[in-house]
Amino acid sequence: MRKVRRRIVPLMVLLYVIAYIDRNNVGFAKPYMSEDLGLSNAAYGFGAGVFFIGYVLMEVPSNAGMYRFGARRWIARILISWGMLACAMALVTGETSFYVIRFLLGAAEAGFFPAVLFYFTLWFPAQQRVSVLGLFVMAQPVANAVGSPLSGLLLTLEGWGGWHGWQWMYVIEGLPAVVIGLLAPRLLTDRPSEATWLNSDERAWLVRTMDVEFAAKSVSSLHPFWTALKDPRAWTYGALNCGMACGIYGLGLWLPTIVAGMREYSGSSSTALGLLVMIPYAVAIPFVYHWARRAERTGLRALHASVSLGVAAFGLLGAGYLLSISPVLALTFLSIAATGIYSAIGPFLSMPSALYAGAAAAAGLGLMNSLGNIGGFVAPLVVGMIKDHTHNDQIALTFLATCLAVTAVCTYLFARRRPEGDAGIEAASIQAAARQPEISA
Repeated sequence: MRKVRRRIVPLMVLLYVIAYIDRNNVGFAKPYMSEDLGLSNAAYGFGAGVFFIGYVLMEVPSNAGMYRFGARRWIARILISWGMLACAMALVTGETSFYVIRFLLGAAEAGFFPAVLFYFTLWFPAQQRVSVLGLFVMAQPVANAVGSPLSGLLLTLEGWGGWHGWQWMYVIEGLPAVVIGLLAPRLLTDRPSEATWLNSDERAWLVRTMDVEFAAKSVSSLHPFWTALKDPRAWTYGALNCGMACGIYGLGLWLPTIVAGMREYSGSSSTALGLLVMIPYAVAIPFVYHWARRAERTGLRALHASVSLGVAAFGLLGAGYLLSISPVLALTFLSIAATGIYSAIGPFLSMPSALYAGAAAAAGLGLMNSLGNIGGFVAPLVVGMIKDHTHNDQIALTFLATCLAVTAVCTYLFARRRPEGDAGIEAASIQAAARQPEISA
């Protein structure tokens, strides 16, 4: 399993870092695009959020393609198309083109995240998947920590070659996805049975282990692709994921604007702004993997996800009310919020990913992520409308904190006594299912 982790996880983390930078760099471009193109806060919020409409509409069809054509081909297709459209953001000339390209970018990237979740179900047993997901989602704060100063630096290219700095930022940050997309078919292996980089004993053991888990899930939770879309558990986790996504994307897409209000510390320098925005994400990074490992060790996935979401709500609320009093304290609470938000993702996603196998995993995880990304549309739009009408960051951050707090409570109440929420219950249910044929005989 160490070989498998070393082969698969670093590449997936790198791909997600690139995806997240391309998805969120619009937050850095916002002040400059607004000035150059005349975008209002509401227009920016709609354009930032319409990405997720395209994402939602294409999520399940994309995961069907992943299941049909395999990881190597499909992830390569996703990477190349989203990289080209990420570069095309440099061609935006007004509200309409901003909306269209953001929508197409979402449609192109759709399926990448659930495709990776499904890919992990082929390679990692459920008990080991929480820490693997912790490593994978660590890419989000890493991307923001790396992308913040990088985007700030690229914005200083204003006027070079007759282009605005934000245009250079989109092109330079979009190209890596195209390059790695061309290399993906050589870098990825579809299934353990095809892993020539494992020796024959290792390959046989992994195939046998995953087949046993697949068979165990087929007793109670394996459904064909389309049947899984009717499973109420997938819809419930999708709704909970939507609440979590409101906090993730609401913070990510508006944090640069909020920090830009700290004029005393950021001045007018885009580089200084990038370094300030990096702080909350850099603080969150070490906690993400530690919390995922703790959730894996204790098996209390629902509890760990709920506690993290509660911490995130507390951090956002504190930042909202301290912003006008002390920018330093506000940034401290934003760091607490980022730590809570990103620490919740691994334990949370491990629950729906433990429910399914095979085609059902592709469908159920695609649906869950599709519904979750509705929050990525709602949060930026609502925050933009709040800021346009009230010019008040407190109200906007209170809205995001409320979304996270409600999600924390609902996640705990729904999942705490379910097998996927408590590994002890899950192990007992699998053992009972395994004994059932003996009892029948």
